[in-house]
Amino acid sequence: MTKTVIRYSEAFKLKIVNELETGKLSCINEARKRYGISGCGTVQYWLRKYGKNHLLNKVVKVQNADEHDELKKQKLRIRQLETALADAHLDSRIEKEYFKMVCEVANIDDPEEFKKKLSLH
Repeated sequence: MTKTVIRYSEAFKLKIVNELETGKLSCINEARKRYGISGCGTVQYWLRKYGKNHLLNKVVKVQNADEHDELKKQKLRIRQLETALADAHLDSRIEKEYFKMVCEVANIDDPEEFKKKLSLH
């Protein structure tokens, strides 16, 4: 199965960019639909290429102080939980190594078998 590659001329690209800049086209999606441009990021790429970043869609996030504070609290909580998880992993690893050392000192050949016997009691 072959993929069809469409190459657009510089004149065509500049025409689209110009129409977006002058307002003849209201948005990138309108340009894509009107001219049959299939690539989702194609027109955005042209805008960046020709230095028209101001025409790219911008995301504006509006939030009140309470929302901002809540977001900060959530990020802090995530960091705390990640630290606690890392500590728990370290503790678990230390316990496993300590158990191996105890088994060596006690001349226990199969630590896993010994664990099974301990869990039965």
